[in-house]
Amino acid sequence: MEPVARRVLIVEYSQTGQLSRVLDSVAAPLQAAGWVVERLRLQTQPAYPFPWPFWTFLDTFPETVAQQPPALEEWVVEAEPDLVLIGYPVWFLSPPPPITAFLQDPRAQALLRGRPVLTLTACRNMWTQAHLDMQALLEAAGARHCDHVALTDPGPPMATFITTPRWMLTGRKGALWGLPAAGLTQAQVDGAARFGKALLAAAAEGTLDGARPVLSGLGAAVADPGLAASEKVAKRSFKIWGRLIRLGGRPGAWTRRPILLVYLVFLLTLIVTVVPLSMLLRAVLARLAADRVQAKARALELPSGSDTSRMEDFA
Repeated sequence: MEPVARRVLIVEYSQTGQLSRVLDSVAAPLQAAGWVVERLRLQTQPAYPFPWPFWTFLDTFPETVAQQPPALEEWVVEAEPDLVLIGYPVWFLSPPPPITAFLQDPRAQALLRGRPVLTLTACRNMWTQAHLDMQALLEAAGARHCDHVALTDPGPPMATFITTPRWMLTGRKGALWGLPAAGLTQAQVDGAARFGKALLAAAAEGTLDGARPVLSGLGAAVADPGLAASEKVAKRSFKIWGRLIRLGGRPGAWTRRPILLVYLVFLLTLIVTVVPLSMLLRAVLARLAADRVQAKARALELPSGSDTSRMEDFA
């Protein structure tokens, strides 16, 4: 008897198109094997602009960090899926508002309840705090969060503080002043097909039930201890500043602008002082307490982890 085709729902939000291309790569082996892949591309009312006007970009952060959901365009899922894959970028160390809005929607929570869910992010290089937020949102929805993939910009961390904002604010992502192009490489995008192949193998083995990770051994999520420590500090400051800015009124209100300006100065100071010092301190601690530092990093990589022992099996 021929096996029944699986049905996969891919929920995604991608401004630049980079994340959608990654999800294309993941979905390709599944579609080739006859699986039904439904794509749900979320959109807000009104839509977020790309490239971003500078002040609009900055003014978006308080509600993003506070997980205050915007209005979504009406969405429909054709049939109940066997598996859900949620793809998202990272905004201000948090899931983007369209994804947050979806996960807080009672209809989405009913759809996800008891169902295997994989998450995938394509972002600059700081993803662990957004991942923790996603874990909490999925747990609240009753989903079985079995795997997580984090694909990050391979450029030097300090270089990406220039190249990524340039991409977001101008739409230009090419190399600049000797700095590498922003975003993932084509090899990273194409390489994401290994996750689709692993899903096929897990289905054949009967392990695609959400009870255990099935993407382990594929270098799914690599946490940098130094960046993770900087993220934790920055996320706390985002929450504090976000509350202050929201006191200035609704998004777009001119009364928020002075607070945003002060926050901008604070943020730039943080980037050029606290972040490098935090990374340096962590590098020192990594030598003095290597086992403890690495254990914390490995915990952030769960459920799929950074191990690469099965890479050749799904190349």
